[in-house]
Amino acid sequence: MTPLKYLNAYSPALQDQVRQLIAHNRLGDYLGQRYPARHAVQSDKALYAYTLALKQEHLKNAPSIDKVLFDNRLDLTHRALGLHTAISRVQGGKLKAKKEIRVASLFKEAPPEFLRMIVVHELAHLKEHEHNKAFYQLCEYMQPGYHQLEFDLRVYLTYRELQGRPPSDTSR
Repeated sequence: MTPLKYLNAYSPALQDQVRQLIAHNRLGDYLGQRYPARHAVQSDKALYAYTLALKQEHLKNAPSIDKVLFDNRLDLTHRALGLHTAISRVQGGKLKAKKEIRVASLFKEAPPEFLRMIVVHELAHLKEHEHNKAFYQLCEYMQPGYHQLEFDLRVYLTYRELQGRPPSDTSR
C-alpha cells in the first residue's frame, strides 16, 4: 500500500481513491484537468502586490504587511508551505513589530488556485493565530472551496514526490 504522508489526516476512503489514481497512473491527469493553468506571479514584488490586493479585498482592518516574498528555504521538511512572522525591532524608543509572509518557492510553478490558497491561509493568521474553527471559517470566506483546495494541494505534493521531485524543488 502506497504511503500518503500528505494525506494521512484524511479518511481511508479518500486515501484509497488517491491510491487508485496512482495505481492507474492517472494522478497527473486528475490534477491537470482540475488545475490546467500556471499563474504569472513570479517575483517577490508581484507576490507582495498580489497579497496586498487580497488583504485589501477581505481584511481591510487587519494589521499591515511589511514584507511578502517567495522563500527557497521553506519546504515540507519543516512542514511549512508558508510562514507568517512578526519580527520585533527597536526603532527609537519604541518596539515595532514588522509583519512578514513567506511563501515556499514551489508555488512559483503551482496552479494559481494553490498560490491563492496558501496566501489566504497566511493572511488569515493576521486575524486568527491558531488553526481553529474561526481560522478555517475566515479561510473559507476569503477563498470559497478552501478545504477542497487544501486537499488537492496535498494531492499535488504527493504527485510531485511520486515524480521524484521533492516538494521544495522548483526546477523543471
